[in-house]
Amino acid sequence: MINAFRIGKAIYLRPLEQADAPLLQQWINDPEVTRTLLAHQPINQAAEVRWLDELYKTDHEVVLGIATTADKLIGAVGLHRIDYKNSHAQFGIMIGDRDEWYKGYGTEATRLMVAYAFDTLNLNRVWLHVYVTNAYALRTYEKVGFQREGVLRQETYRDGRYVDAISMAILRSEWEAKRG
Repeated sequence: MINAFRIGKAIYLRPLEQADAPLLQQWINDPEVTRTLLAHQPINQAAEVRWLDELYKTDHEVVLGIATTADKLIGAVGLHRIDYKNSHAQFGIMIGDRDEWYKGYGTEATRLMVAYAFDTLNLNRVWLHVYVTNAYALRTYEKVGFQREGVLRQETYRDGRYVDAISMAILRSEWEAKRG
């Protein structure tokens, strides 16, 4: 494992490096990958390198690479807009390597990142928005313990139509009860 930060059974989380920029750029430019993400414009490598440079200059963002135990980078997971005063953050995840979809890596990465949010950053709430069309992600988040809080009607324009987004969150107390 290369520079492992959080270790799971099948994956580990590690800091992203400048050398990861070409792969991250490829994923962000893949319409199949970004269909379920907020990203909607192509990105060049210089922009991805700048983003990686800025990532480690703030304590309001924590984005880590998701790697298999064979050291293959397959995606990224993050806590965004971390609000230390109100003790919450927005969660986001991308499994960019399509060959690695539907193998449970996203669920494991989500669990590792939520544990980090509560156990290390001392947050109280982790929230997200997920498109209603992303049934697999909805099941993943519910497995981890996220609760549905509401619907943002016609939140995003995707594939020629407006799509609802579901607002979900998990509280520290729910996480601790689930871990038992």
